[in-house]
Amino acid sequence: MEIAINDRSRTAGLRKKGFFRKGIVYLLLLIILVVTILPFVWMLSASLKNQATIFQHSMQLIPKDPIWSNYSDVWHKVPFATFYWNTIKVTFLSTAGSLISASLAAYAFAKLKFPGSNKLFLLYLATMMIPGQAIMIPQFTTMKHLHLVNSHWALILLHLFNPYGVFLLRQFFVQLPGDLNESARIDGCSELGIFARIILPLAKPALVTLGIFSLLWSWNDFLQPLIYLSKEKLYTIQMGIRYFQQLNGTDYPLIMAATTMSLIPIIIIYLFAQRYFIEGIAVTGTKG
Repeated sequence: MEIAINDRSRTAGLRKKGFFRKGIVYLLLLIILVVTILPFVWMLSASLKNQATIFQHSMQLIPKDPIWSNYSDVWHKVPFATFYWNTIKVTFLSTAGSLISASLAAYAFAKLKFPGSNKLFLLYLATMMIPGQAIMIPQFTTMKHLHLVNSHWALILLHLFNPYGVFLLRQFFVQLPGDLNESARIDGCSELGIFARIILPLAKPALVTLGIFSLLWSWNDFLQPLIYLSKEKLYTIQMGIRYFQQLNGTDYPLIMAATTMSLIPIIIIYLFAQRYFIEGIAVTGTKG
């Protein structure tokens, strides 16, 4: 009887400890969530205020009289539609090109056996260690010789070849059973056919993950457009916001409205693709 009572009290103690630990974890997650989301909420709130109240009531996250016209004013003061279109064009072509080049290279490194493949893969990965600042001048010189300065093709070409994307997809491809390739080869399927008809459909989560990464890099890129673009009609949306800031000085509500609008496509795409994104990250990180 005494042993049973002791077991019950021990179980109750363990449950209390479990609840306590869970409570601490949830509290920490809640703090991280608030710290992460608060700047975005503040930006959204500031985009609906006027210049006088944006800092006067900076912590009033829900404006009393929201000024929705801030959003339409942005479109009238600068060619925001042109900036949007330029960014969509560069982002789409960069992402599509990056997916094609990275998936082909990753398939070769994961499934094709040729002399020195592992050393070549390690050498390719080593390029990620080179700081971007070290290759800016050689890249610019190359683009200048190709007459691609002040052209969107300079931005697209720079995003086409992505060592991280090759690494991410290779990690996924090596987990696929080699029997699939062997069976397809016996049936007479070419390597390109195996890649297109068997490997790619199975790699949808990894491809979506890489697609979201590439899309974010291209859409939010500010440095490369700053280096290669000097004409207003070619500006991407990040350059457009800087141009807007130069024209309107410290008109923070309009700047916040422009920034909010620049994030809308990214948020929509992430909401639709988040399931594949999480699945791709989980799967590609399980095997070296």
